[in-house]
Amino acid sequence: MASSTKYIFITGGVTSSLGKGIIAASLGKLLQSRGFSVTIQKFDPYLNIDPGTLNPYEHGECYVTDDGAETDLDLGHYERFLNVSTSQSNNITTGRIYNNVITKERKGEYLGKTVQVIPHITDEIKNNFYKLGEDGKFDVVITEIGGCVGDIESLPFIEAVRQARWDLGPNNFLVIHLTLIPYLRAAKELKTKPTQHSVKQLLEAGIQPDILVCRTEHHLPTEVKKKLALFCNVQLNSVIEAMDAESIYDVPLLMKKEKLDERVISKLKLSSKTNTELENWKDFLGRLKNPTQEVTIGLIGKYVSLPDSYKSIIESFTHAGAAIECKVDLKLISSEEINSDNYESKLSELDGILVAPGFGERGFEGKIQTVKYARENGIPFFGICLGMQVAVIEFSRNVLGLENANSTEINPDTAHPVIALMEEQKKIQQLGGTMRLGSYACDLKKGSKAYLAYGKSKIQERHRHRYEFNNQYLEQIESKGLIASGKNPETGLVEIVELKNHPWFVGVQFHPEYKSTVLNPQPLFVKFIQAAVENQKNKITD
Repeated sequence: MASSTKYIFITGGVTSSLGKGIIAASLGKLLQSRGFSVTIQKFDPYLNIDPGTLNPYEHGECYVTDDGAETDLDLGHYERFLNVSTSQSNNITTGRIYNNVITKERKGEYLGKTVQVIPHITDEIKNNFYKLGEDGKFDVVITEIGGCVGDIESLPFIEAVRQARWDLGPNNFLVIHLTLIPYLRAAKELKTKPTQHSVKQLLEAGIQPDILVCRTEHHLPTEVKKKLALFCNVQLNSVIEAMDAESIYDVPLLMKKEKLDERVISKLKLSSKTNTELENWKDFLGRLKNPTQEVTIGLIGKYVSLPDSYKSIIESFTHAGAAIECKVDLKLISSEEINSDNYESKLSELDGILVAPGFGERGFEGKIQTVKYARENGIPFFGICLGMQVAVIEFSRNVLGLENANSTEINPDTAHPVIALMEEQKKIQQLGGTMRLGSYACDLKKGSKAYLAYGKSKIQERHRHRYEFNNQYLEQIESKGLIASGKNPETGLVEIVELKNHPWFVGVQFHPEYKSTVLNPQPLFVKFIQAAVENQKNKITD
């Protein structure tokens, strides 16, 4: 390996959902604060080519990158923490690995050899491990291995990690193993045995972890750390305590306190370039934890029983709320439960309403009822993707009088398809990776609420959808006060709609939440929260 890039692999043991993504993002942030250029990638052990066709209840939200990759939601954490864009190369699944190998085999690239897990699958995995580091752009590449050590589907990844140590050589390779130290309340004891077993499984696969990061509800006494170091064959100062945190944004500072970055720098023989004290991060945390005001905002969607389905939206409210020192009390409300009889009781206490993205007709009419309520009562409204399309349909039905106006996604035979399939989408049969995906330009109308939010007339935002505003209805819709304030400069497709004579009513076809980060809160979310604050004040005055 000619590149000078250092590679860190993060594995998980004992149980899933311990927070490998947050630990990876936090370590990346700490190394970044010391002057290193860092990227993080996620290897997922499922057979889907990408999460694009997965139900959000299965896997949380599908996160989209600038280059149009549909990826795991952990990539959202990487971008939010590091403030650096990720790409197609940052998320690889078992499905993609096997797809690549089988495609090569069909092309005859293996010259008639028997194609096997070792070396062909493991070589393909390693090629993807190293891809981001090959051009020398990054000092450190952090690779998170999804799932748990011992899972059947993770075995080829673990074997590839074992082989990577020999490819990369000493001082260029590091394994961090994230594990759980459960507390048995009846015995009043922290138990190390699950971690010992987990590390034993790693050792059986030929990998010795260099650092143990231990998730725990209680502080680890020195004797527990010594026991872990002895039985897991790591140095005592490489047993890192990861206490449950009040917020995921506390984790980088907790890991700094535990000297995780120092251990990594020492083991990889890195020369620290700078050591900034994460002042901007601390400022953000200060504003987050000491709000001067609070608003209640309703997130209306159909996947609300799993909040991870709306992970980027929820985090965008955190970033934007902190920017104006406002705590956002977010109420997740199922659109299936809203109807013409109960909408007022469910929505009247809200200071602002966001109608979330989604697919299909389940809960659709509840969203229509919600938009009507927000429009007629002057409640700040923010519609994202399907939320914007619902706003157009509701306006067409109830203001223009276009009876049964709809999207052709919901009713292919509607007499008024105000939202319709793009021409190039009509020929497509497959679902995976065939939507309008990734970053597209948008020109904003000067003086519009969108223009005032962004402070400029040209923006780039990320998309994930098939259906579009039907421009045949544009003139009619605008004549009644729903204005197209943002359009794609090449196609003329409507990207943003705003309602005249309303405190704040904005619908966007793109997904602004994907680009919100700790240090760059998304401007539409900031303005939406400010509008909700104003609405709250007006209600109190009235």
